[in-house]
Amino acid sequence: MKTQEESKVKPVTKSKAKAVVKPKVAKGKKSTLPKLPSIEQSLQNHLIFSSFKTSEAATPRDWYEAASYTVRDHVVERWIKTAESYYRDDPKRVYYLSLEFLIGRMLSNAALNLGISDELRQGMSTLGRDLENAVELETDAALGNGGLGRLAACFLDSMATMDIPAAGYGIRYEYGMFRQSIENGQQVENPDNWLRYGNIWEFQRPEATYNIKFHGHVVKFPNDKGEEVQHWVDAEHVIAMAYDVPVPGFGTDTVNNLRLWSAKAAREFDLSHFNDGNYEKAVEERNATENISKVLYPNDASVLGKELRLKQQYFFVSASIQDILRRFLSAHEIHSQDDWKLLPEKIAIQLNDTHPSIGVAEMMYQLVDVHHLPWSFAWELVGKIFAYTNHTLMPEALETWSVDLFGRLLPRHLEIIYQINHEFLHMVNHHFPGDVELLKRVSIIDESNGRRVRMAHLAVVGSHTVNGVAALHSELLKQYLFADFDRIYPGKMTNVTNGITPRRWLNQANPGLTDLIEKAIGPGFKKDLTQIKKITPLADDADFRKAFAAVKHENKLRLATKIEAKTGVKVNVNSLFDVQIKRIHEYKRQLLNVLHVITLYNRIRNGNQDITPRTIIFGGKAAPGYWMAKQIIRLINDVAAIVNEDVALADRLKVVYYPNYEVSAAEILFPGSDLSEQISTAGTEASGTGNMKMALNGALTIGTLDGANVEIKEEVGDENIFIFGLTTPEVAEVKANGYRPRDYYNNNKELKQVLDMIADGYFSIDEPARYKAIVDNLLNNDQYLLLADYASYVEAQDRVGHLYQNQDEWTRMAILNVANMAKFSSDRAIGDYAKNIWHVAANK
Repeated sequence: MKTQEESKVKPVTKSKAKAVVKPKVAKGKKSTLPKLPSIEQSLQNHLIFSSFKTSEAATPRDWYEAASYTVRDHVVERWIKTAESYYRDDPKRVYYLSLEFLIGRMLSNAALNLGISDELRQGMSTLGRDLENAVELETDAALGNGGLGRLAACFLDSMATMDIPAAGYGIRYEYGMFRQSIENGQQVENPDNWLRYGNIWEFQRPEATYNIKFHGHVVKFPNDKGEEVQHWVDAEHVIAMAYDVPVPGFGTDTVNNLRLWSAKAAREFDLSHFNDGNYEKAVEERNATENISKVLYPNDASVLGKELRLKQQYFFVSASIQDILRRFLSAHEIHSQDDWKLLPEKIAIQLNDTHPSIGVAEMMYQLVDVHHLPWSFAWELVGKIFAYTNHTLMPEALETWSVDLFGRLLPRHLEIIYQINHEFLHMVNHHFPGDVELLKRVSIIDESNGRRVRMAHLAVVGSHTVNGVAALHSELLKQYLFADFDRIYPGKMTNVTNGITPRRWLNQANPGLTDLIEKAIGPGFKKDLTQIKKITPLADDADFRKAFAAVKHENKLRLATKIEAKTGVKVNVNSLFDVQIKRIHEYKRQLLNVLHVITLYNRIRNGNQDITPRTIIFGGKAAPGYWMAKQIIRLINDVAAIVNEDVALADRLKVVYYPNYEVSAAEILFPGSDLSEQISTAGTEASGTGNMKMALNGALTIGTLDGANVEIKEEVGDENIFIFGLTTPEVAEVKANGYRPRDYYNNNKELKQVLDMIADGYFSIDEPARYKAIVDNLLNNDQYLLLADYASYVEAQDRVGHLYQNQDEWTRMAILNVANMAKFSSDRAIGDYAKNIWHVAANK
């Protein structure tokens, strides 16, 4: 039998009692929408009436806008019908909270999903314009940085495609993270002014605004029942205004919503200050407020930067939860406490990483302080609503906030977290009496490091399910990062391996390969990727292999053209395109790749004629405050400068740094890749999705047994992937035995030569000691075991080079990789979430 404390804290997966609450919305008539004109007529109409241009005066951007408005009309028609069906049918809805959504370009994707691409292309052609040229004018929405945001976008696509009632919630960043350029070999961060020309795909909702509070203090005074209750008073107020972006599903009429919040000042302009001549003071409040939604991940090196980050997270979470509750209350008559039992039957909230984990405390604030529910009853509801996805194995990457900062910014929420933690620890102590160290380890408040709020712990305690994003990652969560929580909450931890949407990453990014597969097995794989398995026998068909290789060659030509335009480097399209495109971080080991580049350089310079020609392509952004990552970018470019200018190498080795990696760039890079570099230290990468995208586009993988690489290997077979390096247990063993990286340096002549060249300034003649910190770190620390894995990596790369010389066999293996990617569809992942975590069904 549960104790009282247990019932207060331990989340329950399913509600035992179903509240009978009548929906407010009547099942009335559907809206009558006007019939849309033909695509061609719509293009002409929008050119005139939306852009105020005739066809003779129209600029290329005018034509892009006309095409976008035309497709948007078709999206909106379905969007309205979807919204009406949700209000009419009152299904349980999923709300996906994420600080990032890398949605990419909308025009081509929306046309593809709606099935009107050919008609749109024909309409543009009839009017003398090229659709592809129009598409190129669309700026990527700067709403994310890396895999986290792209995963969120893929999941939204799958939820709409699978007719799951869902909505995403995030922030409408004015400038995103930054626009990367490479100047003198170094990363330069520029504002990403993606909204310069407006955004056709968003709809401002001035009526959807919410009041967000910061600072102030908490007072207690009696309510109408004479009970003492807390009130958050004297707070500063910020307005969150909604902007809606449609998310159309593929091959369905469902269009879901992505709601993004923009920060507005409660008082935009102080006339008295203006009249006194103090013009800066007159707009000071507005400027300070709007900083909240200015950029993604403001630099948190300063106290003000840390405060801005926490403000961002609370701002979007509070607005989202207020909006979710507003929608629930507008649809249901709630007259008593018992009626609130319907809440977890109608909403499921997924926390995408730790950024939105403040949602647990915010929901308690809304239910207890705003809607006056008893604490224990509200906590029981919370535990049935939230689920949390963890995306990292690194304890240092789990967000924590100083109690001092948290209390100043969100005083009431700190009290709520204290109460949650008190009851949680009481429950833990009841089940594990006397284990003081356990209490310290699992406490939401870390008392050992200057008193900090552990946001991941709050998410775990307040969620009914916690999932990792690859089988290995989820096991490591249970064994290490959340081992104590796995003891306390047996069965709460689960796995949902990440996935990617085949619509964008195959159908849209690689139309040549899509057409080839469709001719061979029909179009069913576009919506049901399990059907792609049917091409397996065609790996042994000479004609299919030839056609497959021809598609790859065309994609490499397209990529080579883009590389030359972006970097000025002309590459050998017949060389092996060896690609590592991802966020720059030490654990992802771009530096290990550089060591191999220099090794190849030395071998060619030493007269080795049996080197397969390679073009090694890097890309990705380093966080503005991450000095070592920026040094790695500079080293890559310094090495490229030497290698690319060495006439003795001819076309046998080139190094390219592709600037400003974003979704639209990925759509060109992935189809043109031959080799996919997935070389993080085993046990550090949660999953990865670039590995899936590249394999789906016919690249072979070289990688460690880390993240989703393990499952890719299981799907494609040991013989169709290049695995190297220490395994996760071996990494732990090496570290436990006292890792000495200098031993590897002393015992491997090639490695020693490479590191000596970097240390001696071979690649930085103007500043010989430029990379001293990199070399010193590798020889004396090497946290991510680059030197331990170097020999194994080089040997695997030798196998890659040798196999690439047998193009027929290489192509056969590439086809088998494509054929075995069904598991990595985001449709499969969303199906897992819907069935096992959210308990939602399609609403058709």
